[in-house]
Amino acid sequence: MTKVCAVFGGSRGIGKAVAKLLVEGDYKVAVISRNLEAAKAAAGEHGAHLALSCDITKEQEVQHTFQEIAKNVGNVNYLVNAAGINRDGLLIRTKAEDILSQLSVNLIGPMNTCKVALRSMVQQQGGAIVNIGSVVGHKGNAGQSVYSASKEGLVGFSKSLAKEVAKKNIRINVVAPGFIHTDMTSSLDKDSLSRNIPLSRFGEADEVAHAVAFLLNSPYVTGHVLVVDGGLQLQI
Repeated sequence: MTKVCAVFGGSRGIGKAVAKLLVEGDYKVAVISRNLEAAKAAAGEHGAHLALSCDITKEQEVQHTFQEIAKNVGNVNYLVNAAGINRDGLLIRTKAEDILSQLSVNLIGPMNTCKVALRSMVQQQGGAIVNIGSVVGHKGNAGQSVYSASKEGLVGFSKSLAKEVAKKNIRINVVAPGFIHTDMTSSLDKDSLSRNIPLSRFGEADEVAHAVAFLLNSPYVTGHVLVVDGGLQLQI
């Protein structure tokens, strides 16, 4: 069976690293981003098969995206949800629109993509989905209460969905990164934060990508949360 993977949030950071690794593993990869030019640039850089723009908070756009992938590459049987945003700040100072945007992109968005992807996976009687969470969802972090809620909500969603679709030979897992070198962490004090990480450093996007690829290719693993954080969760 041809391995066709849609990587949402595939134009930068962890998603871009995932797309690159999967192309190297002979997947047919569609890179999807809200910014079409960024998606095209990432796809061209790594030899992905398709670049598309999509607002994952809008189910109709998600449906159209999967239709385009099916038409140009084939039916999606692998899905990676790496799109995400953060709006850090104390809850008491957080604007209502920032709460809604984080929940919409980080939680409702993956729900939309999973819902649409499952239609073809059920027909094919197989598939795999990896959602990108965060160790912050489990560990908690001051100034990230909304972000944490969205990411830990993704864990509950993924575990429940794994039970719903297991009999169709469809697997749902989560990778929960810690502090990773990406645009999202570029402004952080890495030296200070690394002191609290047992491996004493931030991770790299390609290290997370290998965890994603492992779960996509592990036929007897579902409903699992794979933490990739250099041991940060040990500090709880």
